[in-house]
Amino acid sequence: MGKIKEALGWKILRDILLACGLVLILFPLYLVLINSFKTLDEAGKNFFALPSGLNFGNFKELFTNSNYWIFLKNSFKISVVSVLLILTFVPSVSFSIARNFEKRYYKSIYYYLLMGLFIPSQVIMLPVTKMMTKLNMLNHTGLIILYSAFSLTQGVFLFVNYIRGLPYEIEESAYIDGCSVFQTYVKIVLPLVKPMIATLLIMDALWIWNDFMLPLMILNRSQNIWTLPLFQYNFKTEYSFNYTMAFTAYLLSMLPMLIIYCLGQKYIIKGLTAGSVKG
Repeated sequence: MGKIKEALGWKILRDILLACGLVLILFPLYLVLINSFKTLDEAGKNFFALPSGLNFGNFKELFTNSNYWIFLKNSFKISVVSVLLILTFVPSVSFSIARNFEKRYYKSIYYYLLMGLFIPSQVIMLPVTKMMTKLNMLNHTGLIILYSAFSLTQGVFLFVNYIRGLPYEIEESAYIDGCSVFQTYVKIVLPLVKPMIATLLIMDALWIWNDFMLPLMILNRSQNIWTLPLFQYNFKTEYSFNYTMAFTAYLLSMLPMLIIYCLGQKYIIKGLTAGSVKG
C-alpha cells in the first residue's frame, strides 16, 4: 500500500512539473500571438489580454512598408545553402573517420574537431570577425562558410558514433558485389543514417534561421544583406520599441521552423539517442 501511495505521489509530482514546463513554453507563444493582432495603443493598455478583434494592420504594414521580403529572402538563401553544405560534408567526413578510426590520422582529425565542442562561441567571435574582415568576406558567402564550419563539431561527433554502430558486414557485402567506396556510401550508408540526417537538418536549420550573433558580426555593413533576426532587432530605436510590429515579425519567422520541427521532432530524439550511445 505504501509503494502504491509513493508511486501515485511521484506521478502527481511529475504531472505538476510537466504542466509548469508546458506553461513556461506556451505562455511566450501566447503573448506573441495575441499581441500580433493588437494595435500599439491596445497592447499598451493591457499587454496580456486577448485582442478585441483580429487586426491585420501589423501584417499589412510589415509586408508593404518595409524591406521584409528582402530580409526573408536573405534568411532563406543563407539557411538553405548552409544546410545543403552541412548535409553534404558532415556525413561524408564522418563516414571517412568512422571507417578508418583505427588509423592515427583520422582519429586525430576526429578529436581535433571535437575540441570545438568545448570552446564557447563568445570566445572566438572577435578572432573570427577579424579573420573574415581581412578575407573581405563580411557577406552572405562568409556567413555560409562559418555556419558550415561550426556545424562540423557536433555533427561529426553524432555521425561518427552512429556510423560506427552500424554493422560493417553490410558494406563488405557491397564491396564483394563490386561497389566502390563512393557507391557503398551513397547506396548503403546514407539510407541507414536517415535518422541522423533528419536530426542534423532540423537542428541546424533551427539554429541558422534563428541565429542573431553571427549575422550581427558579419552582416553589419549594409542593411540590404540583413537576415530576419537583424531586421527584428531594429524595431528598437533609441527611445521606443514597437513591440506589436516586432511580435508580428516574430510570429511569421517562427512559423516555418515550427512546421519543420513538428514534422521531424521524432527524428531528433531518435537520432540524438542513437548517435550518443553507439560506437
